[in-house]
Amino acid sequence: MTSSAGASGSASGFAEAATGRSNAGAVVTRLFGWIMLAVMAAFVFNNYLTYWQDFPGVAPLFGGAANGDPNTMLSLAQVGIYGILAALAAAYVLRDPGQALRADSRRIVAINSFLIRGAFFAVLIVGLSDAVISYLRVEGMLEGLVGEAMATDLGRSQFRGPYVHMPLIALSFVLAAFTRTIGFMWLALLVVAAEFLIVIGRFIFSYEQAFMADLVRFWYAALFLFASAYTLWDEGHVRVDVFFAAMSARTKGLVNAVGSLLMGIVLCWTILIIGLGGKQNAINAPMLSYETTQAGFGLYVKYLMAGFLGVFAVSMLIMFTAYLLEAVADIREEPGGRDVASSAAH
Repeated sequence: MTSSAGASGSASGFAEAATGRSNAGAVVTRLFGWIMLAVMAAFVFNNYLTYWQDFPGVAPLFGGAANGDPNTMLSLAQVGIYGILAALAAAYVLRDPGQALRADSRRIVAINSFLIRGAFFAVLIVGLSDAVISYLRVEGMLEGLVGEAMATDLGRSQFRGPYVHMPLIALSFVLAAFTRTIGFMWLALLVVAAEFLIVIGRFIFSYEQAFMADLVRFWYAALFLFASAYTLWDEGHVRVDVFFAAMSARTKGLVNAVGSLLMGIVLCWTILIIGLGGKQNAINAPMLSYETTQAGFGLYVKYLMAGFLGVFAVSMLIMFTAYLLEAVADIREEPGGRDVASSAAH
């Protein structure tokens, strides 16, 4: 009896140890995902502080050049943003170490869905508003409606951007908090409608203005770049799966995890670092100058289209993180896996 009880106790101990190691792996994965998202948020926020609010940046602390006048305290505060957000992310994970990976993955997807909804409302409202302003300008009616001084200001991108577009973008994220629909189909329909109006205007009424084509490009770019993260999560992207389709669920999880880490997340960070790495970089430069097209009466949204690349990188980084957690859950054979076979396009 004693021997049997001892063997039972040993087996129980081994099982508890294995469970502990298994849970530790899940906690490490969650820590990696949430801390990386925290660092990404700190990076984007510090980019705003450095290049929009003239903070010195973190570079002076590491021997680099400051943005404007160096200020050690401000630079330390900017570094502290990384530490604070990373600590909050770690505290969130460690507060409930038994949280399932799939639950965290769904929470990250919900956060990303809110950001994408806000972005879609923004391009919808800004596009329509800017098209109306451009139409009134080109037809000479704007001055009569708002006065000479305001009409002149609305003809400058440095005024229209911060005083028209930015409040509308803020309103868009408020609207996104009260709706649950993403709106891809509606935006696609609006792209078709805008193109149809160009055809009708050109071939029936012999009327066409630069802002009409600008609106189509503006919405087209948003549709493809903002919908990418949604498409990834729903397995709607094209996958050459001659070998992948025959793999077990665990092997598929391993492939998705490695791909998310080495290809998806690395690509997104590359876009963010190159695009936001300096004042003259590909995303920062157009946005800081509120860059417009050469067509004087077109939409004043070219700078926002540069920002679309940043939205793409951020939303895809968030979604790849959720995808990574889901993939690790598949490797660990956790229950509750998604059934996306019916919606996948191969």
